[in-house]
Amino acid sequence: MQKILPGVIAMAAIVLASNILVQFLFGNWLTWGAFTYPFAFLVTDVMNRIHGPALARKVILAGFVVGVISSLVGTQIGGEFGPLVTWRIAAGSGLAFLSAQLLDVAVFDRLREGAWWRAPLFSSIIGSSVDTALFFTIAFSASLSFLEPANDVSWAGEVLPLLGVGPQAPLWVSLAVADWMVKMSLAVVSLVPFRLIVGWLMARVA
Repeated sequence: MQKILPGVIAMAAIVLASNILVQFLFGNWLTWGAFTYPFAFLVTDVMNRIHGPALARKVILAGFVVGVISSLVGTQIGGEFGPLVTWRIAAGSGLAFLSAQLLDVAVFDRLREGAWWRAPLFSSIIGSSVDTALFFTIAFSASLSFLEPANDVSWAGEVLPLLGVGPQAPLWVSLAVADWMVKMSLAVVSLVPFRLIVGWLMARVA
């Protein structure tokens, strides 16, 4: 446990910070949490490269626990339009995180022997895409309103031009696309810190 403690701390910090920053808007389609959360994939990939998939999954579990606790706390804090975190958002967040991170580990492990950048890049792209699709669909899609009938998410279904310029689509789809685009960008950007951190850690282990 001691050797993955830095990863556990980093994952917990990212999840906690993202749960706080998601309350603050950045423009029309994003929150500040969109810029911190994708680094959870960086932590998972570094742990996977250094310590293997089994210990990487333990780091993910720690992040999941922190996320669940944060969401439960959020459901008890009232905001202007109700709880800061609805039960649908809490469920979507937890399921998306766990599914996407575990998929990230599996894809990374399958590509482990290839070029150094292939595993972290493609595992992050695939994991992030699944994360975005699961979270926004569970949290805001009108087709799943039965999950929490008392939670009015009709605002998310307002039909608007996609990202303000594209074809007509529900608001939550624009939010999802903007979130996904940030994740894709950070999947590429994260290759630099991944390479540096792994190199530094491998030198320490050697």
